Amino acid sequence: MSSSSPPSPPIPVVVLAGFLGSGKTTLLNHLLLHRAGNRIGVVVNDFGAIEIDAMTVSGQVGSTVSPGGGCLCCAVDASELDTYLETLTRPAARLDVIVIEASGLAEPQELVRMILASDNPHIVYGGLVEVVDAAEFEATRQRHPEVDRHLAVADLVVLNKTDRAGDEEHARVRQAVADSGSTAAVVPATYGRIDPQLLFDPALRPDNDEKARQLTFEDLYLEERVAEDGDGHGAHLHTAYESVDFASDAPMDPRRLLDFLDSRPEGLYRIKGYVDFGAGDPGNAYGVHAVGRFLRFTPRPWTRGEPKRTQLVLIGSGIDAPALRKELESCRTTGEKGHRAGPETPQDAAHERAMWGVLRYVRQPGDDDA
Repeated sequence: MSSSSPPSPPIPVVVLAGFLGSGKTTLLNHLLLHRAGNRIGVVVNDFGAIEIDAMTVSGQVGSTVSPGGGCLCCAVDASELDTYLETLTRPAARLDVIVIEASGLAEPQELVRMILASDNPHIVYGGLVEVVDAAEFEATRQRHPEVDRHLAVADLVVLNKTDRAGDEEHARVRQAVADSGSTAAVVPATYGRIDPQLLFDPALRPDNDEKARQLTFEDLYLEERVAEDGDGHGAHLHTAYESVDFASDAPMDPRRLLDFLDSRPEGLYRIKGYVDFGAGDPGNAYGVHAVGRFLRFTPRPWTRGEPKRTQLVLIGSGIDAPALRKELESCRTTGEKGHRAGPETPQDAAHERAMWGVLRYVRQPGDDDA
């Protein structure tokens, strides 16, 4: 029996990494307090590190799995992590995002490899977030030279404790990120306060799920913080990044769009939305999920009455919004061939061949994205 509602999107799995003392747990507690109605599943190495008050304030946060002793990255294969992900992706949990807080000595690229190698069809890689102590960066680097390797594979670098570091320290960390070869977005933070929209989309549940609801513990807690502190420690979090919206009623050219996605500029962290490729596949909308270097397209049928158009949101730090919009506009097709029902033309055939590049990023059963 067909449904008029699109299928549930895969749950993004975010790896939260950083050396001891960088502020990972503080950042995680902040996300739990500012989750914007999302249900967060958490995998941590030390449950005691998560503030009980934060867990309570977040209400029915979904599921929290504590592996106990040992790092997930030490597992021989992905089977152990898959067990936790299987628990967290059960329909009853209704989670919107899963966060894995890595041990302070974990090798984050191994955790990323496990997520990409997972055969769980309900998850998608949500990015590697590396938290850096801006005030103690050089000392951390001397103790742990591998920090440069961690920066190189990060999708987002949170420059934490910036209130305790001067401009020289800020510049030194940013230069280290650049020297590592990373194109990761770098966002400043104090006390781990970043906008959750950097990591996951606010209120991902369908509009009819909770149009009207009672105030949650989270709402009441934040109201109290606003009354005490004036801005609730979160009113200006969006200033650390830029968000660019793009919409087009004309279908997108698959080859030009892939060229754009392959050459994403430094600082562009996430791209989310749906793409209309017109004649290339008139029956499907293509969900696009890009984080760092990772790219995935997920086709789904257009629902009845749904306008066939492209809608994208791009998020990053230090990005050129007008330039990005101009590049995306140049990816649109021209003329009226996009959804024509008549005989196929040579241009339509070329357009369909260009879709082969898109299909490379559609996960098939048994694929390994690593």
